[in-house]
Amino acid sequence: VQLQASGGGLVQPGESLRLSCAASGSIFRINDMSWYRQAPGIQRELVAAITSGGRTNYADSVKGRFTISRDNAKNTVYLQMNSLKPEDTGVYYCNAEVVRARWGSEYTYWGQGTQVTVSS
Repeated sequence: VQLQASGGGLVQPGESLRLSCAASGSIFRINDMSWYRQAPGIQRELVAAITSGGRTNYADSVKGRFTISRDNAKNTVYLQMNSLKPEDTGVYYCNAEVVRARWGSEYTYWGQGTQVTVSS
């Protein structure tokens, strides 16, 4: 199973970005999908998560600005980031809890990370 993240870039404060992360490979079902971020010198933190049924959870710092969504048919998770701030800068990683067979166990997979830089 591979997770391919895309959509990062350099933007000014107040602008928007949309991240995408597509899972491919031997997949029977994907349970939770999440986005994490890591800034230099800071521990990786959870930004947003979404269950297979669409229930969402956000870090307090991004509530009201970021929206996580997913397309189960495409095994893809998105992160719409609005009103970006300099403190949102970091490498964003997607994460998926994947079941590879009907009676199989759940495994955690990570994407390669995409850089988001918010600066004037």
